[in-house]
Amino acid sequence: MVIRSQSSAAGVLALLQEPDIVFKQHALKALIPLVPQFWAEISEHIALIESLYESDDLPKPARHNAALLASKVYYFLGEYDEALSFALGAGSAFQAEARAHGAGEYVETVISNAIDRYVTLRTEEPSGSSTKIDARLQAIIESIFDRCIEEGEYRQAIGIALESHRLDVVNRIYDLTHDVSLLSYTMEAVLDTGFSLSYRDQVLNFLLPLFPPPTSLSKSPHIHALARLLVTLNRPSLVVPLLTSLIPKERLLAYQFAFDLVEGGAREFLQGVKTDLPVGKEETQDIYDKLRKILDGQESVKLYLEFLKRNNKVDMLILKNTKDVLEARTSIYHTAVTLQNAFMHAGTTSDVFLRENLEWLGLASNWAKFSTTAALGVIHKGHFEEGMNILGPYLPQAGGESQIQGAAYSEGGALYALGLINAGCGSGQPVENYLRETMKTAQGEVVQHGAALGLGISAMGGRSSDAYDDLKETLFTDSAVAGEAAGYAMGLVMLGSADRTSADEMLTYARETQHEKIIRGLAMGLAFIFYGRQEEADSTITSLLTEKDPILRYGGVYTLALAYAGTSNNDAVRQLLHIAVSDTSDDVRRAAVTSLAFLLFKNPDQVPRIVQLLSESYNPHVRCGATLALGIACAGTGLQDAVEILEPMTKDGVDFVRQGAFIALGMILVQQSEASSPSMSSTRALYTKVVSDKHEDPMARFGAAIGQGLIDAGGRNVTISLQSRAGSKNTNAIVGMTMFCQFWYWYPLAHCACLAFEPTAIIGLNEDLKVPKFEFVSNARPSLFAYPPPATPPKRETFAKAATAVLSTTAKVKAREKRKAAADADAMDTDEKPEQKKDGDVEMKGEEGPAGKPTDGSPSTNASEDVKPKRKSEPSSENVANFSRVTPTQLAYISFPPEGRYQPVRPVSLNTVPPKTSGKGNPNPGVRKAPSGVALERYAGGGGILLMVDEKPDTEAEFISFEPPVIEPVPTENGHAQPQALVHSARPSIHIALDENSPDVDPPESFEYPFDS
Repeated sequence: MVIRSQSSAAGVLALLQEPDIVFKQHALKALIPLVPQFWAEISEHIALIESLYESDDLPKPARHNAALLASKVYYFLGEYDEALSFALGAGSAFQAEARAHGAGEYVETVISNAIDRYVTLRTEEPSGSSTKIDARLQAIIESIFDRCIEEGEYRQAIGIALESHRLDVVNRIYDLTHDVSLLSYTMEAVLDTGFSLSYRDQVLNFLLPLFPPPTSLSKSPHIHALARLLVTLNRPSLVVPLLTSLIPKERLLAYQFAFDLVEGGAREFLQGVKTDLPVGKEETQDIYDKLRKILDGQESVKLYLEFLKRNNKVDMLILKNTKDVLEARTSIYHTAVTLQNAFMHAGTTSDVFLRENLEWLGLASNWAKFSTTAALGVIHKGHFEEGMNILGPYLPQAGGESQIQGAAYSEGGALYALGLINAGCGSGQPVENYLRETMKTAQGEVVQHGAALGLGISAMGGRSSDAYDDLKETLFTDSAVAGEAAGYAMGLVMLGSADRTSADEMLTYARETQHEKIIRGLAMGLAFIFYGRQEEADSTITSLLTEKDPILRYGGVYTLALAYAGTSNNDAVRQLLHIAVSDTSDDVRRAAVTSLAFLLFKNPDQVPRIVQLLSESYNPHVRCGATLALGIACAGTGLQDAVEILEPMTKDGVDFVRQGAFIALGMILVQQSEASSPSMSSTRALYTKVVSDKHEDPMARFGAAIGQGLIDAGGRNVTISLQSRAGSKNTNAIVGMTMFCQFWYWYPLAHCACLAFEPTAIIGLNEDLKVPKFEFVSNARPSLFAYPPPATPPKRETFAKAATAVLSTTAKVKAREKRKAAADADAMDTDEKPEQKKDGDVEMKGEEGPAGKPTDGSPSTNASEDVKPKRKSEPSSENVANFSRVTPTQLAYISFPPEGRYQPVRPVSLNTVPPKTSGKGNPNPGVRKAPSGVALERYAGGGGILLMVDEKPDTEAEFISFEPPVIEPVPTENGHAQPQALVHSARPSIHIALDENSPDVDPPESFEYPFDS
């Protein structure tokens, strides 16, 4: 007997009209499973079902069934709020439904809506009391928490608890598990999601006492999280007790904390910690002195500077080739080579290229001269102790500005360079005072421009009212050139202060002035003032985005991006995407797309998907913005998805889109090897081709030259990262990249990209802050993280005979004659035999293939030639010396041998890949599948400066000596940089040519060497 499927619910619905309660109860129970099929029919009787739910005549289970029935009907009608309301009234019936098979989607939707409603109600209540919340809703949420905890889904429970401001649940989970990683997860969730600043600080203050005290024996992995938490809270009063608790027993950990705080902490914060540290007793005084020395920030700067000097791997041949093909008399090309040289040598203190190309240097004029002099600041960045001496010949002299024609440009550039050298060095007042005095006494706007930019960068985030007032005076002179720099600098000095008075002054002046340059400087200055202030900046953002002046709207876009930098805030992303497709100004639209990078840099793998359609826009400015968004957000990751979007854009029909694509590729592929990124060699070849092509547009060639500089930045020892090693926002890098984006209007601002260059090294220190010699292990193939091979010199064009076409008949005759000559000759015992070809088997292009084999396909008579030489197997790991380059991706593969003398006090990285014991069966021996998206792994506190525990303190140790300082490299024959000391030692010490027949001569008079060494 075949069971007929039900075609209507009319019969069951009719039972609802019966006066007998039993019929109604049966109908309600029978209708529940019929809802998915007949919901449209049942919905016509929804009023009756609701009345039955409210009726007192029915027993409680029947009323629960009526509520569940109404809830399911409303669910299928798409009325989710009504569905939730009735589900809350269904009580036991809803719980039974949740356990039933096949009801998953309905139950999930209702529970999801229950969580959303609960979160909304909890967020709206400032007191956090639960008086307004329905007890039934509260019960559902509590049951969700209980179920998550029972099933071990702690992270889900923490996510809901954070959204609903239920920190008691986080405490309950931690009491149950004592898992410190859950506290770290909670901290990252609240920092990397769009929570308000006040709630964020509340959660962080709640988490801080829950973290257990760190110890060096346990190598506490939560040290990274603690450092990031303290940097974010920005309160010295919380840091000082932690540091003092570690002294004297855990002094190495205290030093490590201090170095980690310097990585991400603001100047004002670090200064506060340093001031509040106690002097200490006799036995601890030395420790506290070292802590103050570290918190100055200068110790870190010196170590990284020394690392960049010692490991400089600049390929001078690339630079030389670019200089030779770009016409130096054209200002844009001169600036391109200047920037390329500056980026390639950033922080290495090697100005050998400039010294060897003085004639080229002399071709710079006006603003090109300004840029060239400023480039010294990029090259010597961090060399703050010698900054004034290095720039001495170019700085304005005590008597005032030089009257020599064009000298103002080199003086202004030198002042700007001085700011770049001292950026983030904590070198304090002397440099700032010098720049302030120079700016006040300068008469020319070029010198004022350089002094203002230098002051803004060196005093960044210092919030000095004196510096701000001096800049304001320069602004009020209403000089377009000086005023623009003053606008930028005012914002940089007050970085992240959200100072309303300053913001109102700047906005008022921007509305009054007629100079577009000043308006743009002030608009960007406003963006810097509200850096990281999230909802506190909303009123200013709204005001700027509704302005008629597109330059102020442009500033509004950057204010939005910097206020919510690194938060991935959905509302901010949505607003930027709307501006990108709707604003009437191309500049504003381009800025909106570029600004997406500043919001999303913590999730770089999301950016290609978001900008994919924008990269195909009809508007070239939007496409250009998409290139920079990909470059900045995915910088240093080698992300193939981003590269695949950019590669077609290098052939775009518009020159500035190609320029953006070339620059972005350089950012993304920085520190990638040919083994790790398949696009590396093709991109380098593309740069060389575009730079050398005289028919290419100047802007595209400019972009390719900048790309060459970025891909080999800092002697190939730096990456570009908007995140610090501690995982927090890298303020200097975000500011630097924001300023770099302004090169569209003003090329000298491109120098600020060096603020985003992060040295990638492991620098191990002992308790005396000296650098011992030791080795650690990289559990990966050496080629995966190797330096790029040196560039090969371009082959000179030889006018050899062109391959002439050979007719087949002629070839046949020659082949016949060759065979006849070979047969007539005396045969010798050799490996080669005369060729046995038929007349028809003649190769037109030559007689042998590239490997020396016959080209007609016949087997070679030499067995050794027939077999390909075996490729040398690559080791699965390598030993790396202290003070060496270790890229961010490589950190996951680093381990310290247990038997080694030196062991780090904290983990090198949270993203570790266990070493392989055997390489068999693995196509890439020594490389394990790293955590998902290995190229996208964050620093997570990895690398950088590590304090090492000496397991053999009684044994004498070897140290890396910093004295005498390493002399600047000079290029060698193959184009690689080599320390001058090595070059000099290779030369004979006496340079005398003797002619035995000539008479003796008198001793020479005193003379000077005609070169600078």
